[in-house]
Amino acid sequence: MTKIIHKWKSFSLQEERFVFPDNTNAIHTTLRHPGAAVIIAVDDKNKIAILNQLRPSLNEWLYELPAGTKESGETPLVCAQRELEEETGYSATEFISLGELIPSAGFCDEVQYLFLAKNLSKTQRLTCDDDEFIDVFFLSLEEIETKIKEGQIKDSKTMAALNKAKILGYLHD
Repeated sequence: MTKIIHKWKSFSLQEERFVFPDNTNAIHTTLRHPGAAVIIAVDDKNKIAILNQLRPSLNEWLYELPAGTKESGETPLVCAQRELEEETGYSATEFISLGELIPSAGFCDEVQYLFLAKNLSKTQRLTCDDDEFIDVFFLSLEEIETKIKEGQIKDSKTMAALNKAKILGYLHD
């Protein structure tokens, strides 16, 4: 039994009966999410694209990596390519998959697909959604890490993606 409580864009809030390992039943509420791509875009000076984006849910501007929700039928790579251009005004000729993040497993089924984008070139212009207000900066890894230490970067996907890229050897101090 699935009950859709609310739908908005490509998201839905659903209630479903769930059977736990001890055979007890419960109604569990899940935010259904189509998935997203998160992009670490590195330019030829080894600087990383960082957005300063207004987030109405928090009524705050956040520094974060370019990212966005998959559209219907879209692969994670195609989503990453589209979102990079829409949010930064850049395209890339090389995308390297860095794996996946599960940001909110307690209530949401979203999977975030991480990519490193290289060989950037400027495109026509930003094509943000109507509800997106974004400023784009290119910062060194050291500058980004300073912003994290000082609490200026609080976005979890940004911190996790950068950490994963460092662990995998793609980013260096």
